[in-house]
Amino acid sequence: MSDLLSHPLWQADSLGSPLPDNEFGVSVSLPLWSHVVGYEEGDQDIVSKFRSGYPRFCCPPAISALFVQAEKELGQSGERAIVFPRLIHAQRCLEFIAREGFTGRAVEWRGQKLGVALFPAEAYVKARQFWRFCGEVVSTRQASHVLGQTTGSITNTEGQTASATIRQRLANLAGQQAEDVFLFPSGMAANYAVHRMLTTLRPHCKTVQLDFPYVDVLKLQQTFGSGAHFMPMIEDGEYEKLRLLLAGEKIAGLFCEAPSNPLLRCVDLPRLLALRSEVQPDVPLIVDDTISTSVHADACRVADVVTSSLTKTFSGAGDVLAGSVILNRASPHHAAFSAFLKEHADHELWCEDAVALEQNSRDFVQRAEAMSRNALALAEYLAAHPKVERVWHAKQDGGPGYEYIRREGGGYGCLFSILLKDAARTSAPFYDALRICKGPSLGTDFTLVCPYTLLAHYEELDWAESCGVPRHLIRISAGIEDITDLIARFDEALGS
Repeated sequence: MSDLLSHPLWQADSLGSPLPDNEFGVSVSLPLWSHVVGYEEGDQDIVSKFRSGYPRFCCPPAISALFVQAEKELGQSGERAIVFPRLIHAQRCLEFIAREGFTGRAVEWRGQKLGVALFPAEAYVKARQFWRFCGEVVSTRQASHVLGQTTGSITNTEGQTASATIRQRLANLAGQQAEDVFLFPSGMAANYAVHRMLTTLRPHCKTVQLDFPYVDVLKLQQTFGSGAHFMPMIEDGEYEKLRLLLAGEKIAGLFCEAPSNPLLRCVDLPRLLALRSEVQPDVPLIVDDTISTSVHADACRVADVVTSSLTKTFSGAGDVLAGSVILNRASPHHAAFSAFLKEHADHELWCEDAVALEQNSRDFVQRAEAMSRNALALAEYLAAHPKVERVWHAKQDGGPGYEYIRREGGGYGCLFSILLKDAARTSAPFYDALRICKGPSLGTDFTLVCPYTLLAHYEELDWAESCGVPRHLIRISAGIEDITDLIARFDEALGS
């Protein structure tokens, strides 16, 4: 990790390298603006160089090999396979593709009791959509173990002990109890579990997404259950629209991020709580604190449920995928939600992932504080730079909503976004010259930059801009490097 702090992978020849550069890196190096565009357009000269990719979007080599092995052992002519941690996950995948008229079969496989979904080859793209949106994924470590590529000595008991330590660590920070913390193989799997819970307990009801969220959180709600109402909360009048919506329709749950990705905004939470109390007091509020983390904000002050991607700042190393759900014991929904998740606790972290995550997160608090300080200092420097048009940072854009949950002395998280002046002309040369690791994900110990809107919304750029997200927006996740050095690197790239 220290190597990426002082020697980031930023030049063209690093294209496709994992970040960090090992078999477990969850990000992938996209060092040039043209690489990002080529990746989005499926340019094989670029995609063929990938040795990794964010695991829900691009299967790392070990996971791809596991799919191939399952097809060889279990598949019939014309069938493809996707491997999941458990049989129930494979069954849910088949239910999803059945919407498009595809039929398949689910098989329990190997001593690890993996779940394999087998289906016609023409259903593969749809099945991979389930893998992406729902996040119920096999990890690289588990795939390597099943294929016999590793001879790790970590036992299931050690994994369970590590998971218990993680749950207690998260509970202590959130002011809850360990039994209220549930772990999942990805942040999206945590969101999917909460969405399943809400739409099962409140059937035939839509959810509401408040503010512009991380791309797949919205797509999950739109794709599953009864659909979603999306309210970007750009205008003050949308609070009145929300009041009318809640007054006229039973809602399964309200979703928001604190702060949001990539605009670092936060719903006016005191106003939202008052509005909810007035018109539909029993609708649950789900807050994602991935960016702020429990170090800087107490989302349980307002939320019935708190979700988080542990892949990000909690891990920091960028080499393990995981997510969490924390139930608020003060919520009137606590008993029902706890019963549902315990009954449907069909997730667990693979033992090697649990041990890696526990070790990574031992200095979580100190890293989160350092990354927040660096993000603020860098954002303030760039906001004053004559070549920067706009900076989005939670200190200025989080508003009263974020301040309401910010802990005493708490910061604002590792993330912020910028837009350069004359962005259509200047963004690519700046990005290409920046001596920083460049690729998807956030919360790594090393600073990580990406043209977020191009990566997340390439097929819907006009729509994203209509929601206030410029197509040339550049998102920056600050690491723990020396801040003077970080500023110098950005200043150098701006001078290019």
